Amino acid sequence: MKYISNSKINLGLKILNKRDDNFHNLESLFIELKFHDILIFEKSKNFKISSNVKEVPTDNNNLIYKSYQILKKICKPSIEYSIHIEKNIPIGSGLGGGSSNAAKTLCVLNKLWSANLSNNELINISKGIGSDVPFFINGSTQLVKGKGDILTKVDGNFIKDYTILLVFPRFSVNTKWAFTELSKQKKYLFDNNTINKFPTLSKTLDWKFFKNDFEEMINQAYPEIGIIKSKLINLGACYSSLSGSGSTMFGVFEDYKKAVCASKSISKYVTAITEPHII
Repeated sequence: MKYISNSKINLGLKILNKRDDNFHNLESLFIELKFHDILIFEKSKNFKISSNVKEVPTDNNNLIYKSYQILKKICKPSIEYSIHIEKNIPIGSGLGGGSSNAAKTLCVLNKLWSANLSNNELINISKGIGSDVPFFINGSTQLVKGKGDILTKVDGNFIKDYTILLVFPRFSVNTKWAFTELSKQKKYLFDNNTINKFPTLSKTLDWKFFKNDFEEMINQAYPEIGIIKSKLINLGACYSSLSGSGSTMFGVFEDYKKAVCASKSISKYVTAITEPHII
């Protein structure tokens, strides 16, 4: 049984402040993409995780493990499953691959084990698994606030006809390091009049409206980020940014052919052409 586990990009990411629980309050517009991993579920005597990529953890460090064990306690099933991850979404890329895998595991097991939990119930469960996991229960386009647990559906028609070019540098960015470094520099640059008001302003889209607070800081540590951004803009992207805390850079193109040409022009990097998954 094969299931698609999609990725996401952040269209703008504002870090507001550090919370008492050591998480950060943020605001972002998450866009689900059709660029995906594949999860293969197979009946098994014992639950186990495997992957085509050796760097993917197959123990309790994988969010799939956490999803499986939490739902197993609720359902007390008589059937176990092994889960194989066909990994396409790079680890540490800022595209939410691990979180998407965890959310998809919850949704699939909810059906396989006949738990009949609602999406809202699954979202509440997912909040204890990882910050980006709740978004992937419903996916599509959502305004994300709090530590990633406050979600508001947004009409995704403004982005659905664009092509997204993903560019993967030859390094990953550690999320914990990125947040720690941002806290040290105290670069909380958020303006309350930006992403929060997006749902009412989206009919007059202005790409200058969006900014990733990590981008400047990470560019200082990894200058290749800025080089890729400049190339994407010069090759016709109407907008380019870092996704999450990186390391993926993405370009938004109005024209699919321009995205293809851009991909060929920056063949030095691994790239993927995809489109938004709008429901």
